[in-house]
Amino acid sequence: MQIQMLAVGNKMPAWVNSGFEEYQKRFPRDMSLDLIEITPQKRGKKAELEKIKNQEGEALLAATPKGNRIVTLEVHGRPWTTPQLAKQMAGWQMDGRNVSLLIGGPEGLSDACLAAAEQRWSLSPLTLPHPIVRVIVAESLYRAWSLNNNHPYHRE
Repeated sequence: MQIQMLAVGNKMPAWVNSGFEEYQKRFPRDMSLDLIEITPQKRGKKAELEKIKNQEGEALLAATPKGNRIVTLEVHGRPWTTPQLAKQMAGWQMDGRNVSLLIGGPEGLSDACLAAAEQRWSLSPLTLPHPIVRVIVAESLYRAWSLNNNHPYHRE
């Protein structure tokens, strides 16, 4: 199974790239984690934020491979504990499809992205800086994988 994290934003600080890559490289060949960055739209003083959010949403959906399970990351999604995420991952594997995790820009995800989602995942009721989300999601997925595979990384 392939997990793709599609995130609005590029030119991340080195620590974000390093943190993501640290967990990305730990995944086994049969479950890869890839990052697809979507270039954000320009925001100015008179920017139409709803239009920008919709354009970024279109770009996210266009970059999502057909047939993938779409999971959005958003404040109003379902919070999962590590064991619950591990159970979700096991279900994703049994489903036989790849998974696309969508992370919006500063204004969030468009209505089209939310409508396309089969699941909505909340990391926290807090609004988190989007660069940090990449690292948290990568670590959380690796921890869930390690739980499912009796790997010693996860200890309760």
